[in-house]
Amino acid sequence: MRNILMLFAVLLLLACSNKNENKKDLDIQGTWQLISATTIDKGKSQTTDYSGKLKMIKMFNDTHFAFLKHSLDSKDTTSFDAGGGTFLLKGEDYTEHLEYYKNKNWEGKTFNFKLAIHQDTLIQKGIEKVEAAGVDRVIIEKYIRLKP
Repeated sequence: MRNILMLFAVLLLLACSNKNENKKDLDIQGTWQLISATTIDKGKSQTTDYSGKLKMIKMFNDTHFAFLKHSLDSKDTTSFDAGGGTFLLKGEDYTEHLEYYKNKNWEGKTFNFKLAIHQDTLIQKGIEKVEAAGVDRVIIEKYIRLKP
């Protein structure tokens, strides 16, 4: 009986450890173009379409991310935005550590998101909370993978 209990305990431990090992990281490396972004702030939802006058890309390598956004209107010189830092990806759990950004209140902050990939579409959903900037909102961003 003791051997059966010992065998059961070993099998249970192996089953638990294999569950985490089978959770593979998503393939996010490369360049992605933002096509829409939804912000939910204090119960109010606002969606921005990035197929018109705005363009944003997000790039990933093994350890870092960067994003660049600007207006396609040649007269608009105020819409430029950029930032970057390091990230950690465990399965669908994606954590950004923002090291570079124009607003210093955001620098050094960590943001947790869930990622999902469906064919060539990446969906990033999570909470942006920066007390010093008065930001506490949910974001849902939809990107398409750009071909090299």
